[in-house]
Amino acid sequence: MIRRLMDYLRLLLFVCGVLLGVQMPAFVDQYGKALAAHTQEAKQSLAEFQRDADRFFGGDIDKLIAHYKQNPDAVFNAGGESIEALYQRYQLLSAALTEFNQSPYGGFDRLVLAPLPEIRDQVWQHFSHSILLDGRAIAFGLVFGLLFAMFCELTLHGCGHCCLGAYRRLKSKAEPQPENR
Repeated sequence: MIRRLMDYLRLLLFVCGVLLGVQMPAFVDQYGKALAAHTQEAKQSLAEFQRDADRFFGGDIDKLIAHYKQNPDAVFNAGGESIEALYQRYQLLSAALTEFNQSPYGGFDRLVLAPLPEIRDQVWQHFSHSILLDGRAIAFGLVFGLLFAMFCELTLHGCGHCCLGAYRRLKSKAEPQPENR
């Protein structure tokens, strides 16, 4: 009876792992789309200033920023700082999107190793649990399900062995010891 329950538990853990695993490609896909949207928005925010840089500074936006910051008028100076913040944000997003798109693992590694936290958190808050039924999602789900089931089973077996060992030690201490004379 216990053996059969363990088999069902193992199967349940595998299915839960597969269901969690097939969500990962959808999350990566939504992260990539959010990253692209934020990059496009930053580019549009910077477009007017880029036109000014093209017209007056040969396309060098750094010179435009320096011009604004060197102006003695506090309003222009603050404007230069705002333009610089927009430009730095665009550069950050653009570099992250390029790395995401050029990743040999379809963006999985970028999401795990070097995500942009605010975009990852935004995607997590608005994540629509969907399943992309392509080969990548199925393979990822099966591998994740197998690893999840193995990890949980090994953890449970380890806890069981520790508890059994502790029980045996307590039991041996509780038994009266024969006196040797």
